[in-house]
Amino acid sequence: MDRIVRIISLLRKQTPAYVEPIVTRVARQSDPFLVLISCILSLRTKDATTAEAGKRLFRVARTPQQMLSIPLARLSRTIYPVGFYRTKAKNIHAICRRLIDDFNAKVPDSREELLSLHGVGRKTANLVLGLGFGIPAVCVDTHVHRISNRLGWVKTAVPEETEHALEKLLSRKYWIEINTLLVAFGQNICLPVSPWCSRCSIRAYCPRAGVGRSR
Repeated sequence: MDRIVRIISLLRKQTPAYVEPIVTRVARQSDPFLVLISCILSLRTKDATTAEAGKRLFRVARTPQQMLSIPLARLSRTIYPVGFYRTKAKNIHAICRRLIDDFNAKVPDSREELLSLHGVGRKTANLVLGLGFGIPAVCVDTHVHRISNRLGWVKTAVPEETEHALEKLLSRKYWIEINTLLVAFGQNICLPVSPWCSRCSIRAYCPRAGVGRSR
């Protein structure tokens, strides 16, 4: 555990030099609904594209009622070119209708209820809990899954296995933060292919599991 605490401490020092993950930036507005919608937009989409799409969308709609008032075709055009933008537009409408009908137009703060929303999986639910509500939850995306395995923290095949393994490994006080730290690190240093090991502040603690070529 001392090794993990040291790694987290080093990542905290290094992360401010990077551009923050877009959902973390949106979370600073203290609105779980904006966090939820940003998560939907970000799925299988680069952060820069998500950021621009979110800016366009949130200029015209910031509540479930306002989102539903946007015709589906216009909503699709507004969030283009995020990945699967037509499907995401439909999902946003379905989510907003459900929030209005069943949750008094508020985002629920339980994983079970979040997972009941159309298009919301564990990654999105946990990110909303953590960044939207400050409720400890381990959000595992591709970066968290990859880096946790490279560091030797876990030996898992899929993100859900990584989530459960990290819950056992990490103190709850790190559950929310670990996503922001590892996503920023994964976008800038610990890349999927040929990571920048020569620039890495935690290389002394990393067994580089599964790393073939690096820089």
